[in-house]
Parts: sequence; structure tokens; C-alpha cells
Amino acid sequence: MKITPIIAHLRAQCPTFAGRVGGGIEFDAARESAQMAMPAAYVIYTGDSPAENALQNETSQEIKDEFDVVVFLATKDERGQSLADELHDIRAELLCALVGLEPASGYEGIEYEDSLLLNLDRNRALYKYGFSATWTLGGGEEPETWQEVELAGLAKFEGYSLQVDAIDPMADKNVKYPGPDGRIEFQLKDDLP
Repeated sequence: MKITPIIAHLRAQCPTFAGRVGGGIEFDAARESAQMAMPAAYVIYTGDSPAENALQNETSQEIKDEFDVVVFLATKDERGQSLADELHDIRAELLCALVGLEPASGYEGIEYEDSLLLNLDRNRALYKYGFSATWTLGGGEEPETWQEVELAGLAKFEGYSLQVDAIDPMADKNVKYPGPDGRIEFQLKDDLP
């Protein structure tokens, strides 16, 4: 999943952050380089969870892409009591902005997963909200698996021709054992558009 469109969407839809939304692929790097004024949010891609393939001779595998929105808030007290209401309002804003949003073509709507306090000290609190979106590998318009690449490379099926050399069930075993005699008794041909 690409996180850049999610970042842009949060910048436009979450007034609490006043455009202060960034991103990254690893939380610790984002935490150490966080330079935006608070409150701020960072979208972190956290990985995916593939389900087993649903088919035996093709690929149809649901994959859940997961990401976190880590919120950085300035603290007024070490216990974080003043932050509880603020976190509740931020969660409501994030849910309104993200849940149901289709992050790209082929994805189902984003779902809310969980939340967790990551860090609390005298200066700031870091709180993460987890989200996910599911897509299906295989069967898309463009090849997504090696099998689909191979099938896309085959020549176009233009038609078929069928010739049948029937075996006579009444054949005399003393004269000739039943089997193909080389005569075509039935023929079928179809050219497809």
C-alpha cells in the first residue's frame, strides 16, 4: 500500500494536525526525526498479512496491508490525564477521515484495528492508531502472479478443430480388433471472433 495518498488525505481531512502529517516505513526513525510542531501525525507502513490461497489451480489470495497513524502530542502532566479527552477527539477525527476510504484501486475500504500508547514522558505522548485495508492477489486486469504473466503471453485462442475416428463396438474380433480404422466419422470446427 502506498502511504503518500493517505498522508495527503489526512492533511486535507484532519484539521487538528493543521497539515502536520508525515510518513515513514519504520517507527523508530520517524520518532527520532520528528521535527513538526505538535500535535502531529506520522503514517507508518507496518506490513501485510496474507491469507491462504482460496483456489487450487489459480491464485486468489486476500492480503491485508496494515499501517499505523502515530500521533505526537505535547504533554501537560506526566500522567497524561489531560490527553485522554484529546486522544478521544483525535481518534474520532481519524476514524471519520479513514474508515471506509479505498486507498487505491482494488482495495476494500480501510478498517480500524486498534490503538496503543507507545510512549509518555514530560514532553510528549506518542499514541498509535492501527488501520488496515484488504486487496486480492490474482484475477486483476493486469497480471499479478507468474502464472498470470505466462497465461497472458500465450497466443490468442482463435478456434478449434475436432476430428473423431469412432470405434465400432460391433466389430468382429476375428476380422479386426476394435480400434481406430483411420476413417473420420465426425468433424467439428469453430472459428472464434
